[in-house]
Amino acid sequence: MMERPDTRQLALEALIPNERTDGRGLPVQGKNAKPFTPQEAKEIVMSLKQPAVFCDMVFDWPARQWTVNSLSGILNGKSIRFRIGKKSCHKAPQFETQCNYVDATLEQFIAWSCAQTSSSSGPFGPYDLSDYWAYADYKYMAILFEDHTERLQDVVWSDFGFPGRNGQESTLWIGTTEANTPCHVDSYGCNLVMQVQGRKRWHLFPPEDTAFLYPTRIPYEESSVFSKVNVVNPDLNRFPQFRNAQAHVVTLHPGQVLVVPRHWWHYVESIDPVTVSVNSWIELDEDHEARVEEAITRLLVCAMKSAEDPRTTDIWLNPTEIEATSHEINLKYLNNAVAECLKNEREVVMERKQHGAINKQDPSTQCKKRKTDASSDPSDRGPSEQEPGDPGWEGKRQLPFGVHLAPVLPWSEGGGKGDGESGVVYSIRETGGGRSEEFQSPGKQSVVSRNETPAGQAVLDRSVDSPPKTISTNDLLDCLLNPQVICLVARFLLERKNT
Repeated sequence: MMERPDTRQLALEALIPNERTDGRGLPVQGKNAKPFTPQEAKEIVMSLKQPAVFCDMVFDWPARQWTVNSLSGILNGKSIRFRIGKKSCHKAPQFETQCNYVDATLEQFIAWSCAQTSSSSGPFGPYDLSDYWAYADYKYMAILFEDHTERLQDVVWSDFGFPGRNGQESTLWIGTTEANTPCHVDSYGCNLVMQVQGRKRWHLFPPEDTAFLYPTRIPYEESSVFSKVNVVNPDLNRFPQFRNAQAHVVTLHPGQVLVVPRHWWHYVESIDPVTVSVNSWIELDEDHEARVEEAITRLLVCAMKSAEDPRTTDIWLNPTEIEATSHEINLKYLNNAVAECLKNEREVVMERKQHGAINKQDPSTQCKKRKTDASSDPSDRGPSEQEPGDPGWEGKRQLPFGVHLAPVLPWSEGGGKGDGESGVVYSIRETGGGRSEEFQSPGKQSVVSRNETPAGQAVLDRSVDSPPKTISTNDLLDCLLNPQVICLVARFLLERKNT
């Protein structure tokens, strides 16, 4: 008996051109065709203003087979540094400065994560799996695979329209259940993340929620602004404005690629016994001005924290930073960043003049227009100022959301199929018979509704007789290094330097 064709699959294939070219220039046809060409994928990535998940774009990548067991065979006893954190329900974030660190092989990690008794005497011996998680994070693949450089070709970001980008410009992440990255925002670029093994849950917040997330630069790490809030278990008495934050939550499954647009906050947590993922940060034109802002931040934080009493127990430098650089080095870094930014602005102006896009605008004007405040309203800009990536432009572009590209929805909008808990997570799940879309509980998510309690109610409830707290260096830095303040300082500095 002849098997009846899958009409849904035939309908999908009818939408795919007979021949496409993958990121390596090779023609693909029919069922093996990817839903988007490299150029189409790049246009989507560069225009997205909200997180989204690509499906069916990496099924042929060799890196899709990088389970922790296969990586153990490839690395063959190479030692890797793991961050060890305590499983807890504390209301404060667990920053990297509060974690322990061990050097171990993947074989030792596998033995420990599988709770094998033979692992008790190894580097993970002091840490009970039921009480601790482990995370090998931010592992630059160019260093990790220095003895196996051919493996860098297993990652093919050229399929997303970035020719030549592979594992050389990527990082590897391996963790256990509850391994997490504290909520933060990256100063540079946008982020592409491919899930290889296990699942990770992402809690994302838009740039306009920055004030509600109580940004801090302590611990200090270049290009990372941390939130003081534990977004999955917030202390609403200390951080009442977090009630106004709008979480976008998604569970990323193997074979899916998440796009994190520029300046979206994110907290990431492993929810399976072992997870493996690969990411790459994509550079953007706006990074030139962001580097000026980061140079200002580095200069101020190093100057003020280095001036403190050396006997203080405050660990302010993140482990990812080797040392506190001197004022002279930081000032040189700032001057170089300003020079590069102004050079880029002049090149942009000249290019636009050559194409007749502008008439009489100087580089300082372009610099001021380049980046808007988190509180600015995109609707204030005229039609001529809208660029790819603006919300209004996105509507005209008609992004192809559907079975191959799913938007990460606001947490409060995902409802309808929850299990009675406080919220739901929008998720796309690959199954043996294809793909299904589902809603599932986020577990620890406990963000309250925007309309539940006035943001300042907790402050009003405090006793008026409470004595004011002493202002610390960190308190002052939280004000001086607020992203909006640093953005204004960078603009003034660039204008002054350009005149």
